[in-house]
Amino acid sequence: MLSINNSSVAIACASGSFKTIFVHGVLSAFEQANIKADAYASASGSVLATAWAMIGKAREAGVNYWLEGLEIYRQTKSMSQVCLGGISYFKANGGKQLFESFESNKSKLYIAASGVTSEEAAKQTQGKQARRLGKKLLISAAKGDCSWVNQNLRLDLFDSSKNNNLALNQDNFAEVAYASTRMLHAWDIPAWIDNKPYIDASYTCLCPAIEMVEQGYQTVIAIATEPGNLYRDLFQQEVIPKQYKQVPIHLIQPDIDFKELGVEFTKATSEGLTAVYQHGFDKGNEFLA
Repeated sequence: MLSINNSSVAIACASGSFKTIFVHGVLSAFEQANIKADAYASASGSVLATAWAMIGKAREAGVNYWLEGLEIYRQTKSMSQVCLGGISYFKANGGKQLFESFESNKSKLYIAASGVTSEEAAKQTQGKQARRLGKKLLISAAKGDCSWVNQNLRLDLFDSSKNNNLALNQDNFAEVAYASTRMLHAWDIPAWIDNKPYIDASYTCLCPAIEMVEQGYQTVIAIATEPGNLYRDLFQQEVIPKQYKQVPIHLIQPDIDFKELGVEFTKATSEGLTAVYQHGFDKGNEFLA
């Protein structure tokens, strides 16, 4: 296990759709250095990167995993299909190991998702109004207006070590992984966990770093997907600090805007994905050094 001053360490990974290949690069550098954390926490696009890291296959999956996702997008123009394809591929090639790791409880996996709390919001988010609502929420986010979220969403943190209604297990992993990624403006397939409506983690949690402090970890490494401030959620009202409740939060983030490399949230080039993965790998090694 990774240990900083003999403390328990959690790695919290940010959202970012295609940009989260940067997270995968960082985790691959950690894996090459034989470093494993006590917990991996994820939001949205970082879910499967953390799952690969949990089973020691981050490097094996590597950039090729993301290039397969890009090919699915080119064929379908559907980010929902990209995510579902990635989940199916992971389950076929790493699911058994992941679920066995849940049983051993050597490391914990956390996945954030936004639970829908009202019947009206459930109709909006899971029906024909979803895309329009998603675009409205992006405008609200640019204005810092989180009133709709405060009224209609809650942050749920699924945990591989729990036995309650937020337990993460073999039966619900695919549902939780997909729900965590589902941005309303660009994902066309609704998300349900145990028949309850959910949407992307980012509306309530961009990176579960503070949540890892609240879970009791004594050191947190937060991996962002953009330069500048790392905010707690999409509405950018609260910056994740370098220290929270006397617990240090170490930030790993890119030096550049990935647009310069041809990678955006729902757009990418093969060359761009390869470059962003390598940048993440380099930043991971830089942090370890």
